[in-house]
Amino acid sequence: QVQLVESGGGSVQAGGSLTLSCAASGRVFSRYGMGWFRRAPGKAREFVAVISWSAADKYYAESVEGRFTISRDNARNILYLQMNNLKPEDTAVYYCASRRFGAAVIAEREYDYWGQGTQVTVSS
Repeated sequence: QVQLVESGGGSVQAGGSLTLSCAASGRVFSRYGMGWFRRAPGKAREFVAVISWSAADKYYAESVEGRFTISRDNARNILYLQMNNLKPEDTAVYYCASRRFGAAVIAEREYDYWGQGTQVTVSS
């Protein structure tokens, strides 16, 4: 049984930072592409950042490019999202996801396992 458990969400003021973590279990973490997605209130879930199995490839949504950094620790089975210079529009539930193949792709339909999400709230 694959499990993805996010943590690290919270409330911060604009300009602040948070680091999200996603602990994975139930499969060989290091073989698979992983991603972060988010759903803002009243909006559809959207791509934030994805990373390939080896971390050689990373892609970011234009809205977070230069502020967010995705990384992974394959020895500890943890995915991270470092978020700096947070803005009120970053307020959302953030989800960790895993796919069946090693490449980094941005399409949600490519991801077959999802975490429960962690809330990030940024106040102005």
